[in-house]
Amino acid sequence: MSQLRVFADFHNADVQGRLRLNCIGTIEDLALQNIKLHDGQLLTLYSEDLEVDGVVQYSEEEHLWVAVIDWNGIKQLEDLALQVQ
Repeated sequence: MSQLRVFADFHNADVQGRLRLNCIGTIEDLALQNIKLHDGQLLTLYSEDLEVDGVVQYSEEEHLWVAVIDWNGIKQLEDLALQVQ
């Protein structure tokens, strides 16, 4: 089974560098795919031309879901297309 793919705003990170999963694009993707977030869940997060894998956590400080990502692991989608060819 492939990993779930959800939109994320890479400019919407908290002070710990986790991506907040509360923007409209994220909420729409979660609803369309009927995804219920839970701690430890693996997601592929994407934006216009970026993609990275992340692990979902609940932020007690902000009372919202976030994703822990490796900022050095972000891939440009054009790079991924070249790898497939």
